Amino acid sequence: MHIKFRLVLATFIISYFFIPQAFSQRKDKPADDVMLRVKPKLVVGIIVDQMRYDYLTRFYNQFDEGGFKRMVEEGFNCKNNHFNYAPTSTGPGHTSVYTGTTPATHGVIGNNWYDKENDVEVYCASDDRYSSVGTTSDAGQMSPHRMTVTTITDELRLNTEMQGKTIAIALKDRGAVLPGGHTANAAYWFYGGNEGKWITSSYYMDALPKWVNDFNSSGIVQSYKKGWNTLRDINTYVESGVDDNAFEGLFDGEASSSFPHNPQNLLDKNNDFEIIKSTPYGNSLTADFAIEALKQEQLGKDETTDFLAISFSSTDYVGHMFGVNSKEVEDTYIRLDLDLARLFKALDKQVGEGEYTVFLTADHAAIDVPSYLLTTKIPAGYVDNSTTKDKFAEFLKYTYGTEDIVKNYSNNQLFLDHKIIKNLDLNIKDVQEDIAQEFLGYDYIDRVYTGYQMWQNNYKSGIPYILQNGYNQKRSGDVLLVLKPGTISYHKTGSTHGSPQIYDTHVPLLFFGKGIQQGSTVERTEIPDIAPTISSLLGIAFPSGTTGKPISEVLE
Repeated sequence: MHIKFRLVLATFIISYFFIPQAFSQRKDKPADDVMLRVKPKLVVGIIVDQMRYDYLTRFYNQFDEGGFKRMVEEGFNCKNNHFNYAPTSTGPGHTSVYTGTTPATHGVIGNNWYDKENDVEVYCASDDRYSSVGTTSDAGQMSPHRMTVTTITDELRLNTEMQGKTIAIALKDRGAVLPGGHTANAAYWFYGGNEGKWITSSYYMDALPKWVNDFNSSGIVQSYKKGWNTLRDINTYVESGVDDNAFEGLFDGEASSSFPHNPQNLLDKNNDFEIIKSTPYGNSLTADFAIEALKQEQLGKDETTDFLAISFSSTDYVGHMFGVNSKEVEDTYIRLDLDLARLFKALDKQVGEGEYTVFLTADHAAIDVPSYLLTTKIPAGYVDNSTTKDKFAEFLKYTYGTEDIVKNYSNNQLFLDHKIIKNLDLNIKDVQEDIAQEFLGYDYIDRVYTGYQMWQNNYKSGIPYILQNGYNQKRSGDVLLVLKPGTISYHKTGSTHGSPQIYDTHVPLLFFGKGIQQGSTVERTEIPDIAPTISSLLGIAFPSGTTGKPISEVLE
């Protein structure tokens, strides 16, 4: 009886505690399956050209509730987000965001670079196999063919059997072509000149859609050819330096860099639409066109996820002209904040609040104007290119008897002529090291690495790690130069970028919308982490060259 009692008791315990749990697990399984993927109706990728992370914090009190603040407060903020390669410039930046990898893998090693296989200078998006659509100029002869791997936009198209749409938009051609990937339904960019139109390439289509032609003829572009004054009282712009200073560039026809800006070519409604790019109105024009694309292309209107890639380029033009500490940059970001708010309201209306996912980052940051830094006693400076050229030429002639041993210099890299080196019965590694040693003696140089070092080592941190991630074995040079912190090869007004230094690598990364956790992190994240994070959210394949990893804290 005792044994029977124990068997009955055991059966009762199993029935009472474990069988219901098994049924409960079975019942919950569909919920677990849902967590494998989130299906927003639309993913919106936003890149703000030349946005430093500290713009987000410096100007935060100037922002309204519906733009940057909405993303920070409702979404996830990666505060320690960096580019993990150099050069930090627009072409590689946009490509790395969307491919989940670096130039070492995706092949876009600069905006322009020396093609050592064909002995020509190339542009990252140029492709003369295709013709311009929407303009009589050659500004539309573009394609993504120099990008050697897939993008997140490509993988979404493949995952949806090409049913999900991808539309990419930017003032700059490379800011649209590269994020759109190889399979975009359309990529549009702005051609200024004397036309002032949104255009594309025959890579995507044979003629512009009616809605694009209607937008081009609507007068919206012409409405942005106007004088530029601060949106608010300039005395409230306490987050930037004095307005009248010697560290800012000038519009043609202006004698002062201070507000208001009323150059003749800005006011002339029939000429030089290119100047719109160098004002915050270029961002407003981009937002207008993106919102129109959202409506006309019916993005996010069904259960198949679409992708809208937007790049705001005017921030870069303004930064280059006026510098990161200027009133002009502050005003540009205050106005961009309002443009973002307009975009998010349009998304709420057209797609539905909570039905779309957004990420926002930058393609690079920027340095404070070195001539300004010098006045504050911070180490900074400029490269004397003329003196450098003469000194280096003398070294080449003395050491090798010819200057022809160097074929090209671009993106702080020297490309050597390997045929001449072999004909002189020299060793490539030795020549690389000799030239590296020569440049280490130049005052403005911080450090130098050789192509041989990039091949033979596996760097894990610091400047060499960043350089190696930007080093493509088939496309990069033989000697890599790193300027001292605070030193640039540029004119003495305005800001620039491109270096592996932290002021060029630290950029914002914000996520918000469907499937995104609310919060923030100060753990290091890197630009190639964006694409696999979005891929994980959507439950689709990672881009083919992915080296980044998903940021798990971002995802609900």
